[in-house]
Amino acid sequence: MNDLLIIGGSAAACAGAIYAARRQLDLQMVSEDVGGEVATSGEIENWLGVKHTTGTELAAAFEAHVKSYQIPWDLGYKVSKIEKQVKGFKTTATFGDKEKVYQSRSVILATGAHPRELGAAGEKEFRGKGVTYCTVCDGPLFGGRVVTTIGGGNSALESAFMMAGLATKVYLINKNAELKGEQVLINKIKAAPNVEIIANAQTQEFFGERFLTGFKYKDLASGELKTLAIQGAFVHIGMVPNSQMAPMEVKKNAVGEIEVNAAGETNLPGFLAAGDVTNTPYKQIAVAAGQGVTAALSAVSYLNAN
Repeated sequence: MNDLLIIGGSAAACAGAIYAARRQLDLQMVSEDVGGEVATSGEIENWLGVKHTTGTELAAAFEAHVKSYQIPWDLGYKVSKIEKQVKGFKTTATFGDKEKVYQSRSVILATGAHPRELGAAGEKEFRGKGVTYCTVCDGPLFGGRVVTTIGGGNSALESAFMMAGLATKVYLINKNAELKGEQVLINKIKAAPNVEIIANAQTQEFFGERFLTGFKYKDLASGELKTLAIQGAFVHIGMVPNSQMAPMEVKKNAVGEIEVNAAGETNLPGFLAAGDVTNTPYKQIAVAAGQGVTAALSAVSYLNAN
């Protein structure tokens, strides 16, 4: 039985693993991939001490740092269930037809979150070919082009405002009659000369050949199907936490985020969580890394006390 099982492969998980290894815990890592959403990011210029990198490069750096501590890491395994037992936790993971079971005294869940998808035609086909879910990451790639941001909350408003300074034209597509973000952001968007707000619009299809060239939406007021010529689409309709495998006893909020305290502890002793899978605000790489460290140190305290 391991002292600690860390589930995840991005900033929170890797930072936590390094700190746990330095405290000489008997630990194991398991994750589907390395980097998570970080690896899908484009240019990164907000990682402390590194003026410029990319998501792929940063994910590779995470992996190399973890492996320098010779931490056992099962890559490619998807965790399907975590169960609380009398002593510790039983975690089940699969890789194709193979199943693996882990026994550990404590667990850190750092599986992050994934962008909520629209479910529109062509969305999956053009992801990374014009359709993106991170304006901060990929917005600069669409400078001087015509783009659309889809959503009506703060993240969508921030996306549209950022692109107003980069693109020649920005369409802000909102399925509701009114925008739902903060008024200060709404005012900025309405004052931007190259932003056009299209309300009561439901996304129907993304299309193009090799890359995205157009977008169709349904006017919910008239029922008419309309088309826009665009080169980029930024989807900001929320994030979905990857928390479905957590023990049934663990408390989550209304959107499925695992509720943690300042120490990364959940309501279930020995089960900790860090990063975007939790209810902590500001889903950023640097924040997640700090939470991973906090959870690892909390795991040490828990193990010492038990």
